[in-house]
Amino acid sequence: MGSIVAENRKSLMLFTGRGFPELAKEIGEVLGVAPTPTDAYDFANGEIFVRYRDSVRGSDAFVVQSVTHGVNTWVMETLIMIDALKRGSAKRITVVLPFYPYARQDKKHRGREPISARLIADLLKTAGANRILTVDLHTAQIQGFFDGPVDHLFAMDVLAEYVERQYAGRPMTVVAPDSGRVRVAERWTDRLGGCPLAFIHKTRDPLKPNQVVANRVVGDVEGRVCLIVDDMIDTGGTICKAADILKESGAADVIVASTHALLSDPATERLKNSPISEVVVTNTLPLPPEKQLDKITVLSIAPLLARAIREVFDDGSVTTLFGGLS
Repeated sequence: MGSIVAENRKSLMLFTGRGFPELAKEIGEVLGVAPTPTDAYDFANGEIFVRYRDSVRGSDAFVVQSVTHGVNTWVMETLIMIDALKRGSAKRITVVLPFYPYARQDKKHRGREPISARLIADLLKTAGANRILTVDLHTAQIQGFFDGPVDHLFAMDVLAEYVERQYAGRPMTVVAPDSGRVRVAERWTDRLGGCPLAFIHKTRDPLKPNQVVANRVVGDVEGRVCLIVDDMIDTGGTICKAADILKESGAADVIVASTHALLSDPATERLKNSPISEVVVTNTLPLPPEKQLDKITVLSIAPLLARAIREVFDDGSVTTLFGGLS
């Protein structure tokens, strides 16, 4: 016999960083596979150590990391986890980033600025990532920064199904908090059956991050439930100012649907004191107890991520999860 024929087997292994292990565990419950036991700790000087207790050789590895507050720590831990898998002979490494870090720095506004979203993609590729799976990128162009497949998932269906149930029968207008979100808001109006679209005309000082000046609302909002849609809530300045101007323009109610709840201070206080009646978000990022409000509703993104991971593992089509939307 001139050769050895090996049985072609595939093994899916799930790994979690320390940013939000609860999400990876929930994904594993849907998939029917537990995250691989991992030793991860910090040295006294802050350096990170990672070692997997089980063999990863030949595996289809999925690394789940929610890059929450302390962003740079979790980015570095992700890179180290990828390197450990590469050196452990994993066959393919897919990085599952529910929230893509540095996504807002996707272009140069002025001279001598970085394009940090591209830098993150380069770091992931250099570490050994073969594929990225992420949810609601700040801008779709970031997909082109990574030299390999990028599966861009959308949380709109998860959020929209909840909104439809809770506000059925009430006249609704979808509101883009700025002109840059109009395309996303248009998808929402289609998803909600063609309801009206409005947007907030605003200005922002590029020299002062997280500070917004809202000017006026363009569209039909009087006497209607206004649904503000955005990809993330950071300090809450944009949506709270938008809510104020919507109320001044006669909106009957203001609600918010957003994928990523960063809620950097003073977001919780702003939301608490705003005219917004409900904020619907997903658990792409952890929401600590001190930032939980009665008006914040958290929906699980784990089933969507688990379905996408399964499609990737089975060499199926992730696009079919969204009816061909890409």
